[in-house]
Amino acid sequence: MWPTDPEWGMSPKNVAGIFPEDARPPHWTTAYSNLLVLAYQSCGVVYGDLSTSPLYVYKSTFSGLQHFQDEETVFGVCSLVFWTLTLIPLLKYVFIVLSADDNGEGGTFALYSLLVRHAKFSLMPNQQAADEELSSYYRPGYAPQDTPILKALRNFLEKHRKSCTCLLLMVLFGASLVIGDGVLTPAMSVLSSFAGLQVHANALTNGEVVLLSCVVLVGLFTLQHWGTNRVAFLFAPVVIIWLFMLAALGIYNIVVWNPRVIHALSPYYLVRFFQRTGMEGWISLGGVLLSMIGTEAMYADLGHFTAASIRVAFVGLIYPCLVLQYMGQAAFLSKAPNCNIHFVFFESIPHRLFWPVLVIASLAAIVGSQAVISATFSIVRQCTALGCFPRVKIVHTSRRICGQIYSPEINWILMLVCLGVTVGFRDTNLIGNAYGMACAGVMLVTTPLMSLVMVFVWQQSVVIAALFLLSFGAVEAVYLSASLTKVPQGGWLPLALSLVVVAVMYVWHYGTRRRHVFDVQNKVSLKWLHALGPSLGIVRVPGIGLIYSELATGVPAIFSHFVTNLPAFHQVLVFVCVKAVPVPHVRYCERHLVGRIGPREFRMYRCVIRHGYKDVPGDDNDFENDLVLRIAEFVRMEAAEAYAATAAAPRSSDGSLDGRMAVVNRPVDPSRSGLHIRAPMPVVSEEGVVVLRAAATAGAASDGGKSETLQSLQTMYEAESPGFATRRRIRFEVDDSNADHMDPAVKEELSALVEAKHAGVAYIMGHSYIKARKSSSVVKKFAIDVAYSFLRKNCRGPAVALNIPHISLIEVGMIYYV
Repeated sequence: MWPTDPEWGMSPKNVAGIFPEDARPPHWTTAYSNLLVLAYQSCGVVYGDLSTSPLYVYKSTFSGLQHFQDEETVFGVCSLVFWTLTLIPLLKYVFIVLSADDNGEGGTFALYSLLVRHAKFSLMPNQQAADEELSSYYRPGYAPQDTPILKALRNFLEKHRKSCTCLLLMVLFGASLVIGDGVLTPAMSVLSSFAGLQVHANALTNGEVVLLSCVVLVGLFTLQHWGTNRVAFLFAPVVIIWLFMLAALGIYNIVVWNPRVIHALSPYYLVRFFQRTGMEGWISLGGVLLSMIGTEAMYADLGHFTAASIRVAFVGLIYPCLVLQYMGQAAFLSKAPNCNIHFVFFESIPHRLFWPVLVIASLAAIVGSQAVISATFSIVRQCTALGCFPRVKIVHTSRRICGQIYSPEINWILMLVCLGVTVGFRDTNLIGNAYGMACAGVMLVTTPLMSLVMVFVWQQSVVIAALFLLSFGAVEAVYLSASLTKVPQGGWLPLALSLVVVAVMYVWHYGTRRRHVFDVQNKVSLKWLHALGPSLGIVRVPGIGLIYSELATGVPAIFSHFVTNLPAFHQVLVFVCVKAVPVPHVRYCERHLVGRIGPREFRMYRCVIRHGYKDVPGDDNDFENDLVLRIAEFVRMEAAEAYAATAAAPRSSDGSLDGRMAVVNRPVDPSRSGLHIRAPMPVVSEEGVVVLRAAATAGAASDGGKSETLQSLQTMYEAESPGFATRRRIRFEVDDSNADHMDPAVKEELSALVEAKHAGVAYIMGHSYIKARKSSSVVKKFAIDVAYSFLRKNCRGPAVALNIPHISLIEVGMIYYV
């Protein structure tokens, strides 16, 4: 069973190192059995899309070769498919790209994350030097080696911000194409499988096939909220049965129809194909391209499995079964040139096996669609974490595995667009043209990113990276050029979808970045803050105020807005910054940075909470008590450090104006930090009424100053969230057993912290309005005032995304002119 703590993520690769040091390594039989189990599971998640490609590859390829269906041409197409599968999925992805994992994660954003960490390519100015100390920031054994060429290339890309913008747009374009696959894959796979009904049901019209496909698609998207917790074990048998069936049918057709098809594996027929067909053969590459559909999923789903398991599954099962099936279809076509090319797969099936194969094909199509839809949810979450997509609702469908998620808004949008594509096109050839365009685009984005990773991360020679870029990039560019000729016949769809998605993502990223730049440029001066004195020029009332900001350093400008608009402020202030760092997961013990702002008597602290792009912000259900313990631990650590350095450099009681940050883990024993925890006594009750009353009684002392209306509202909220009531009633006490050894200033600070916690915690956020300056261009005004404003109004608010209790939320409006 894999670790359930979010810091480990979903990759079994992260299991290494969690066992005791004296534990023996697993026996080789256990290691190999685990590898085979993961390879088995990957068939149901990774290869559902790739395994259904034989349904439509030859049909799409020969639709433009009506005058070339003799044996030599058929063998040429078979040779093209064979070498395409060998060069791109096998050689490029299985043996090269899968090695470029980001701590076990894969995909376009994983490559971008690697580049951002090893070179200053990020456009967001919220990175800290402390982020580079994360254990997962650099790969083990990494040491910068700047050769003259590498140094010149890095300086050029870092100095020219337009190159960084182009890199980001390339990544967003690749991510948008993957999201587009979530629309095209269900439509293409389901419609192709149900089209086989017309082979033996001639009375069935195209409209009825489309209607049946739409019903299945609606059911598929409706069931998404159930989650994919057991998708691997439930769907893997379907895909494996389907693959063995493909291999058996391929062998049968080779033996029965034309055993000479084995010669089609020679590149001779590939050359002869282009010599005979010329321009028509080049255009038909758009159909051959469909044989690679789903290849990117091998890399994108790397976080769910291991590179070794995905390689074993592809080399040992997927690749040979697909090659045998394509050879079998070629053998059938070479001896049956008058068959209906639109149903070539189903016509090559023996009559007695038609209905079982059709049922398995339909199930395999649904499996492939499920995998791509789930991958779309993951892509959207990654984009959201890195500030490239508006906040949407994320539902975790598994309590054990943190990576299995569901987004209602994205799901219903995908369903509507998918139904529109199915009803609007009605032809798998048109959908196939769009499908091929999306596939070629994603691969062509991965190739240059992979070349940069070779140079900056792997520190390989620029010549090797250039050879990789030119060799694979040239092949993929040829396929893309063939797909571009089919833009009027459906190829425009992924371009249009990608343009819309990229526009949304870049506008959101641009608006977020401009708002952050405004905060950085308008930070409150520490001298001004120090001049206000401990009272900050206003009344300090009991309680803890958590001021949320996107600044990881300094005091945000909105704080001065709070001071001038609120008549009083809390006794203890904590500036909280929840930020994403370009790593997949941040270990829980490295997640929190705690520091002090101003002198000790100001009672002002800072807490930076760092998450990876696959972590879950706001998943801490005990944040308030956890924060109190971390601040107390920081105070203790600071005092211990000051005591150790007293002999060398005596330290004043004021401390520094803006002390440095420290990674503070929650102490296992709270008494280490000088505090004791006294939890409320649990009371068993069927409806929970007694528990709430007991909790209310335990905190009556701290609620005595509240009005009856406020107490009534709090009681109603606690009735809806009993866990919130229990957490709020946890009591802290200063440990008096070590009072003689505790610094009086530390004891006074801890007492003030405990008193403030018992008085209550308030969450303070700025309700910002972003406006473009009057001197801005028309394009910028439209992007900020119209597009970005529309997205902010129609996405989830930051308070909801961070799971902040609305009963304790205070929002202060402020206008940002960017």
